[in-house]
Amino acid sequence: MTRSDLLALTPDALAALANRGLVKRAVKELDAGVVPALDTDPSGAVQGKFPDGTTTTLPPGIALDAAGCSCGATGVCRHRIAVVLAYQRTQEAGAPAELWSPGAVTDADLVALMGERTLRRARRAFQAGYRAKLRRPSQEDQTAQAELPTCTVTFLVPGDLSYVHTDAVNKDEATALAVWAFQEADAQGTDTVDVGGSPTTATDLTAVTDLLDQLLLDGATNASEVLDVAWQRLHRDLTAQRLHWPAAVITDLLAQLAAYRTRSADYEAEQFAALLTELHARTTATGARAEVLGPDEPAETPLKRVRLTALGARLRSETTADVYFASGDVVLVQRDTPLRTGQKLATSNVVSESATRNASRAVTLKTSRVAKTSLTPVGTAWDHLPQALVVDDYDKAAAHLADLPPRQVRARVEAELVRAIRVSEVTDLAYDPAAQRLTATLHSPTGTTCSLVATHRAIAPNALDALTTALRANPTTVTGSVRRHRGGLVVDPLAVHCDAGVVVPDLAKDTTPQPLAPGVTASDPLSAAVDSALTVLAEAAHRGLDHLTDSLLGRVREVGAHLHKAGLKTAAAQVTAFADGPASASWLRAYLRLLVTADAR
Repeated sequence: MTRSDLLALTPDALAALANRGLVKRAVKELDAGVVPALDTDPSGAVQGKFPDGTTTTLPPGIALDAAGCSCGATGVCRHRIAVVLAYQRTQEAGAPAELWSPGAVTDADLVALMGERTLRRARRAFQAGYRAKLRRPSQEDQTAQAELPTCTVTFLVPGDLSYVHTDAVNKDEATALAVWAFQEADAQGTDTVDVGGSPTTATDLTAVTDLLDQLLLDGATNASEVLDVAWQRLHRDLTAQRLHWPAAVITDLLAQLAAYRTRSADYEAEQFAALLTELHARTTATGARAEVLGPDEPAETPLKRVRLTALGARLRSETTADVYFASGDVVLVQRDTPLRTGQKLATSNVVSESATRNASRAVTLKTSRVAKTSLTPVGTAWDHLPQALVVDDYDKAAAHLADLPPRQVRARVEAELVRAIRVSEVTDLAYDPAAQRLTATLHSPTGTTCSLVATHRAIAPNALDALTTALRANPTTVTGSVRRHRGGLVVDPLAVHCDAGVVVPDLAKDTTPQPLAPGVTASDPLSAAVDSALTVLAEAAHRGLDHLTDSLLGRVREVGAHLHKAGLKTAAAQVTAFADGPASASWLRAYLRLLVTADAR
């Protein structure tokens, strides 16, 4: 009897079940001649006896961590992995396997796996609705994967639900949701699906309208702190209904108001205006609930054991940083990490048994007396990142960004567009002193090019010098957030892997000033017109529509004329309509149009 499940376990699949270090150790010992003697009984159980007397038995239909091993280790040990690898080496390569979809699993199969009670809990999440992004098997990689709102589920062995890996504590429920996502995707012939639930309607958030109108009429300069109480009450109500995205917008709005009242530099009029517009867009948009309003998931989901690869960090203040991690096919971020901790995490592989993840893909690494968190250097981990996070064809990545829905109504997730950019060469390094901006051209292994743009921030005075040094030291990968501009890809860097290892510019100290060729940021009349219009209309929201002056309305008409001259006639018409009849509805229409236009440049 041939064990097709053991043959299907790739090194990556084994690393997911254990860790890459154990897989490497098992391979090294096998190559050194420490090979177990294998025997397969009629039932299909594979037994391996090692030279040191350790015996490992892998019965069919039993997960690898539940298989017996006399070494006494809990979970997947190197002996179990070695038996799998040794068994694979004894088998001849067969014909390519027929590709399998988890959508072929029936509800009867799920009941047999987890019981009706667990399946009922999963059905409640199904009825609320959720969005899933799927990766289907291929001849090169036969694993199937579903990215759910708060976890990732990977089917490691075709047709065998005993080899399902997820970072969620509730593995069975996550498995059922992933299976239903594949069923829906198989029916639709797509890889991103909205599963269950019902479409969002404009009546879902009618309670927001009055508060939004009042805040827009008052503006940040005149907003009463009494109104904050109503916003906080609404936030609690939305959170209780698990409407995560509008609740998150309200959190950011209140933070902007608090920053303005304390004269903090964190307040930005354009950010305040963008948040008002996003809340309006989510109130009025129709579409999948999980996309517009957020998945019907708890505020936080505990993870049983998570493996993270740091992708760099961005300073938020003098004492805190955001640290970015690759977790499977997604990027998670730990916000407001104390700087001392962030410096350790930003270039590490992290294994934690005390992590939580929310629907926005923010992760929290907690400490406790029981759970453990271990750190090791990133090393070569960036070479093994999932393909979904890697960009090696810049033009293809830019085209993908162009197909995304407007960010004002798509899932409000952290670090949504953080990627690992493969680099073969860096050219055109230059610095524009007027804009305090470093620019460079990155060349991909496939021959395409993109722009790297990094702007000086007073909070990270050494960042540009450290970035310049790293870009001159044979970089192979740059991590950062990506966006489109003029049809091309632009990268805002977080970290660089080069001859010196992983460099995180924001955390750099004691750098040497680097000479750079002078550069000048190219002017773009269309972008300038849109940016000017956003600035002027944001000032209107900042002052409040009840407090507009003739001078400001005159400036609104001027930017409307500039938009028309630049060829943006619809945006121009809506901006002019606001100037002719200042009201919440006309301002929101105009600003939303400008934001969408700016993202599509």
